This record gives sequence, C-alpha cells and structure tokens, in this order.
Amino acid sequence: MATALSYPQKALHKLGLVRDIDLALHLPLRYEDETRISHLRDAREGELLQIEATVTACQVIARPRRQLLVTVDDGSDACVLRFFTYYPSMQKALAVGARLRIRGEVRGGRAGWTMMHPTFKAAGGELPKALTPVYPTVAGLPQAYLRKAVLGGLARADLSDTFPTGDTAWKVAWSGWGLRDALSFLHQPASDEALAALEDRSHPAWQRLKAEELLAQQLSQLQAKRGRDALQAPRLQPSPCAAGEVGLAEKLLAALPFALTAAQRRVNTEIAHDLTRAVPMHRLLQGDVGSGKTVLAALAAALCIDAGWQCALMAPTEILAQQHFSKLIAWLEPLGIRTAWLTGSQKTKERRAMLALIASGEAALVVGTHAVIQDKVQFRNLALAIIDEQHRFGVAQRLALRNKMNLTSESSPGGGRVAKVANDKHEQDEAGAQLHPHLLMMTATPIPRTLAMSYYADLEVSTLDELPPGRTPIITKLVHDRRRDQVIERIRAQITQGRQVYWVCPLIEESESLDLANATQTHLELSAALRDPVAPVTVGLLHSRMSTGEKRAVMSQFTAGQLQVLVSTTVIEVGVDVPNASLMIVEHAERFGLSQLHQLRGRVGRGAAASACVLLYSTGDAPRLAETARERLKAMVDTGDGFEIARRDLEIRGPGEFLGARQSGAALLRFADLNTDTALLEWARIMAPKMLDQYPELARRHIDRWLGGKAEYLKA
Repeated sequence: MATALSYPQKALHKLGLVRDIDLALHLPLRYEDETRISHLRDAREGELLQIEATVTACQVIARPRRQLLVTVDDGSDACVLRFFTYYPSMQKALAVGARLRIRGEVRGGRAGWTMMHPTFKAAGGELPKALTPVYPTVAGLPQAYLRKAVLGGLARADLSDTFPTGDTAWKVAWSGWGLRDALSFLHQPASDEALAALEDRSHPAWQRLKAEELLAQQLSQLQAKRGRDALQAPRLQPSPCAAGEVGLAEKLLAALPFALTAAQRRVNTEIAHDLTRAVPMHRLLQGDVGSGKTVLAALAAALCIDAGWQCALMAPTEILAQQHFSKLIAWLEPLGIRTAWLTGSQKTKERRAMLALIASGEAALVVGTHAVIQDKVQFRNLALAIIDEQHRFGVAQRLALRNKMNLTSESSPGGGRVAKVANDKHEQDEAGAQLHPHLLMMTATPIPRTLAMSYYADLEVSTLDELPPGRTPIITKLVHDRRRDQVIERIRAQITQGRQVYWVCPLIEESESLDLANATQTHLELSAALRDPVAPVTVGLLHSRMSTGEKRAVMSQFTAGQLQVLVSTTVIEVGVDVPNASLMIVEHAERFGLSQLHQLRGRVGRGAAASACVLLYSTGDAPRLAETARERLKAMVDTGDGFEIARRDLEIRGPGEFLGARQSGAALLRFADLNTDTALLEWARIMAPKMLDQYPELARRHIDRWLGGKAEYLKA
C-alpha cells in the first residue's frame, strides 16, 4: 500500500522536484549575505543589514494601526523593529534584555533607523561560511526545509560527467568546471565571490550549467529527428496521367486568379520534394500575416490526393477552419475533389454523413477543428496532416492527429481519386512496415533565428519572406483612450468612403478585477454614437460565447458588406479575410501581447485601400504606461515586419511565453538565455551530432538527466 505524502513532499512534487537531480537543479532565485555582522553607525538608506543588538524596549501600540514596536541597540546606534503581524511567542523572544541577531532592510526617518518585519534569532553562534540561498517555493514550504531537501538531493544525485574527457573541444565553453562543482558552488557560493557574476549568470559555473542544458536540448531534438528519419511514410508520387493531362497541383495553379510569389514557388518545391520521400515530412511553414500559406496547403493537399491518399487540415478555431474550408472548396471542388467538414458544433446527422465520407475515403480532404482527432473519426488512408497555427494546439493533440494514420505498406490507398498506386514498388519499401503521415505545420507568428535553432532544431523550416503584390502598407497609430471621440469620427469617415471597420475588445463582459471596456458595452456605445437617420450604420457583435451559428451568420454579414463595423473579441485574430476592411481599432492595446497585436493588425490592408491600425491605450490611474506595455506598443509603431516583431517579442517575453503550447510537456530552457547565449547554443548544435555518433551511451545518460521521459513529446 502506497504511503501518503506529507504536505512538504506534496509541495516538492508541485515544484516538479521528484528526482534527486531535480532537487540538484533547483537553483536559488537570489542570495542573502549572512556571513558578517554590520554596525548601525555604518548603515546606508535601503541597505540589507545583519546586526547583533540588545532589546531595550518592546511594546504594542493600537494607533494608527495595531503593531509591535521593538527598540534595539547594537552599541553604535539604535533601531526600531516594526511588526504588523506578530504572535505572543514573538513578544516573548523579543523581551527587553534579549540579545538578537537581526537581518532586515534599514530605513531612515525622524526617529532614526527602522526595520519592517526583519528576521531574527538568538545572537551568537558561528557565522555561515557561504551566502544563504533563497529558492523558488510554494505556499507553506519553508526555505529551511527546501534548503535541506536541495542539499540532500545534491549529495545523492548522480552528477558524474557525461562530457567526454580528454577532448579540449568539450571544455571551451565553461572553463573546465565539472557539473558537481558548478552546482555545489551555485547552491552555496563563497561569501567573497562577486554577486554580480552570479546574478547576471556570467560566472563559469553558470556557463557549465547552460552548456549542459543546451546540449541536452539539442541532443533530444536531433535524436527525435533521426528517429523520424528511420520511419516510413507513403511516397506521394502523382499518379500517371493520360497523354495531354496534367496533375491536380498543376490544374490548381492554372485555375488560381493570381500568380505565386517567388517565395511561394520556393517553398512549394521544398514541400513537394518532402512528400515524394519515403520518410515522414516534419516541416514548419512560417510566414507573416497575409503571406499566402493557405494556397501552399492547398497545393500540398492536391499532391497528396493526386497520389490516391487522404489529407487532413486542422485549425484552432471554427472561424479559421471555416475560412480555410471556403477557400479550399472554391479551389479544389471544381477539380473534382470531395471535401469534408468536421467541427464540434455539427448536428448529429451532418456529422454522421461526414464521418462516413471520411471512413470510405470518398472525402479526399478533411478540414476542421480539434474534432478531426476525436476517436470516432476514422480515415481510410490519411497520408498528410496539415496543422494551422500549430502553437495553438497542445502537444497531445498534435500527436493524436499524427497517430490517426494506422496503415502498413500493404494497405491500399483508396477513396479520393481511387487507388492508383496500391502495388507500386515505391509503396512497398518494406512489406508490412508501419507507415506514418507527413506533417506540415503552419504559423503566422514568425520565429526568430535563435528560437528556431533551439526549439525547432528537429524541424525543417520553410519561410515565406515575401508578401503577395497588392498588400497595402498599414499605418499604425498610438492613441490615448481620452481621444476616443476622434477615433469614432475616423470610423465615420471610413464608412462614408464605403469601407468597413474592426473594433477589438479584450473582454466579453465586465470583470470586477479588471476595469476594461467589454465587447457588449462597446457595441451598444458605438451603435449609439454612429446612429444616423439619413445613412444608417450597422454595427455587428462577435464573441466566443455566441453559438457557432450566430458567429457564422455575423461573419457572413460582415464579409458580404452588410455590417459596416464589427465589434469583436480576439476570435478574429487569425484567418479572417475581408479586403474591404481598412481600419482596425484595438481597445486596451496595452493588455495584448505583441504577436497578438501583429496578428490583429493583419486583418486589414488586404485590399487596395490605404489601411490603418489604431492602438487605443489607457493608463488608468497611473501617470504613464508600464515599461513592458510601452515597449510592445512602440515596436508595433516602429515596424510592420513580422520577423522583427517576433524578435522583439522574444526579448520582452522570453521563449516560454513566446512558444506557448508548442512546448507543453517538454522542458523549456530554465537557465540559458537565447539572447545572450547564442555562442553556447552554436557550440551545442555542433557537439550534439558528435556525441550521438561517438558517445551514444553518454548521450543517453545526458538526455535522461535533463529531460527524463519528456523527450517523447518531441515527436509532435
């Protein structure tokens, strides 16, 4: 029978401190210097001080607020200790005449020095030889318990060197520090060491730790990539055409009302090449807002279907899925391709019909939301999975879509354009071998180079770095909420010119904790402000709590031009394409993330008319915006380049937030910084293949030490 965990043990588990190595790698947030005693006569305002002093007075006062005041004297000066929370046991320990060792921040005032809620204990005893670590913790888990647990884990953990000895290339990055030495030092640094090198993580001990972490990440990514390269996938070779005929992809290109950009042609070639290989494609297609990723998805789908297989496209929201569905139907159905539509909100009868089309293979292309990966969905022969805005999906969801293909190379492709390659030699690489689908992931959030080098090292990355012709530049303006009336006049002017307007709000309804305008209230206010008996203005409302049918109806009206203004929450962030919309207002822009603002701005500028994005911000009771919000909004005004936006977003938020669900379940970098440790990252990229090839056992131990079982998530 399992033994119940005590609260401290549960708290350790909550912090992720399960193995000894987890405890050893739980590093301090900061350090306190308890190695020396100072004197009050030498104190400076705001200094953190440790003194030994005698209590000369102790009293409880009731006004202006009940508190315990204790006066102490260290022989050089006096100080008042002030406690707003106290217990009878504290009063006893702080009785007149007690000799104490006290640590706190000193503040000056008319009555002399004061310390607010200092720590204290009986004076005397040996002073520590090292700085005292202060660890990240959770409520109810004392530092003393955590320090003891960490030191115990450090003593027990296997910290034997996984770096090959005798090879100078392995020592260049960290000045020869061993892992145990580095961790022992970081947990208990000597008092005479410069704190600055610890705080900015430039000390050689820190460098060793960063090198270990980056190498583990690169090893796991490379191992995942090699593992995928050993798998088999269908070779999606176009079926032989009759004389004078062309393939589906060529027919689609000929039918498109526009020509591909040079960047689109390059990326299309990269994807097409991957699909003809017998190993699963694992490619990330990144491109700025409006760069034309959907048409590349359609071309990839056409290649897949032309070879006699099924393709699935999954989008994070129903609005975006519907947008894709409408475009793909317009492009592909005239070519004879049957498309199925799957969402969670479908009526039972419609859903049953779609499931039958998918299972029989008659539906060669399946478009939908996360409903595509539900258990009841059975594909006949899925060979290509396309995931749009892949960072919106959790790792488990992406793995579920990848696992939807349950074929062997003896399976006959069917459905769609019927099995034409069932017995082709290239489809029989190894009789009975498990086949895995090709995977194309798309994102409109461009990824900075260092992030791609680190977190996407296991992916092939294609970049659309060119916008299609006809996209008009978008002017971005910062406007304080006090000028709201002027913004409404700007809306009126756009409507007079026959244009349409988005107004985006961060909340659906009033929140007691956040004083933010909400979509419902804004809709009422704008409807009233724009009321005109001569030329009526129609204002629509769209938010996530509306039913699917209501959302679809509102978007259809806006797309058709029946609504002049659309008040919305961020459900229109991605995918919505209305060329006649030329003005975007984002209310409380200071509350949005940088990439989210860039995505929202990309909803305008899709037609020939000059377009603008107004970032309406509020400072509330504060005299000015917080620094982080100011940096975000400045970046939006400075540039429309999605890659520069992404670089600044990485600087402001760090990789964890930037990636979001991409790394759910996998370890984010805890110690290395992609902005400052690029040299170490480059070193890790070079050493990872050498280690896997020359020292496979050391590589296995290194990955296990740092990632445990989490490397499995890299398969997504």
